[in-house]
Amino acid sequence: MQEWLNYQHLQYFWVTAREGSIRAASAELSLAPSTISAQLKLLSQQLGQDLFERVGRGLILTAFGREVFHYADAIFMTGRELLDLAHGRRTGRPLRMEVGVAGVVPKLLARRFVEPAFEVDGGDLHLVLREDRQERLLSQLALHHLDVVITDAPVGPESHLKVFTHALGGTDVSFFATEELASRLGTDFPKNLNGAPCLLPTSETALRRLLDHWFDARDLHPVIVAELDDAALLKAFAQHGYGFCAGPTVIADEIKRQYEVVEIGRADGVREEFFAVSLDRVLRHPGVARIKASAYALLDHSTPTSRDPVYDSEAS
Repeated sequence: MQEWLNYQHLQYFWVTAREGSIRAASAELSLAPSTISAQLKLLSQQLGQDLFERVGRGLILTAFGREVFHYADAIFMTGRELLDLAHGRRTGRPLRMEVGVAGVVPKLLARRFVEPAFEVDGGDLHLVLREDRQERLLSQLALHHLDVVITDAPVGPESHLKVFTHALGGTDVSFFATEELASRLGTDFPKNLNGAPCLLPTSETALRRLLDHWFDARDLHPVIVAELDDAALLKAFAQHGYGFCAGPTVIADEIKRQYEVVEIGRADGVREEFFAVSLDRVLRHPGVARIKASAYALLDHSTPTSRDPVYDSEAS
């Protein structure tokens, strides 16, 4: 059977230790000294060790009592912060934000989305960022283990999850390769991609489906060297000359600089979209709201996915 701590007894102990005597604690709590004394005895019995020792007419904490006081201090400080949070007051502790990022989302782009969240009022943010497949992240979101999931595809109506998909915007897509590979391919784009070594995201991703359609429409048949569901790893392979890869045009300069590649052309008509998925129709977490605002400012909205930027994916 699970044991439960009596927090009322703990509060009486905490006030007594803080005030220095049962008499002072009784005045603070508006209780009779005998009541407090009896509750302290019950707490000591439950914990199995003495909390105070008497010195003359006064009480001092035992070594164990000092340890218990530190725990009690943290517990009741957290309780005060909870009341502050409930009443909209500053809590004095960093604002925690847990973000899930689908592996297909480029890390450079995810950083640009998330970075402004550190500028929330007071500048106190504790960021926890998890990367995984979209379906796993959505499961964590449904359990309230994440505040938001950033991904490249909206959650469809077939999902059994009650979530909301917020369109962040889109970007054109460019192809990148090392200078050596680009030199071998020549400048006759896009025909030079035919038979060229290619690094692609896996078939489960929205970008892969768009690229496959783009290649088919132009009768292009690049040689697929590898398929990766991690956008950063894909570009790392491209950096070492294994093939050309695709990436968001909006961060082309950063991709070229970080991965030491050059832009060899753009996939005209291909537009990669990004979304924030949450449990709320309105993004109340200030850090998450900043993510949406920063992404919306960075990305393009010339061909929005929907008139309504929020999609309710609750199964019908």
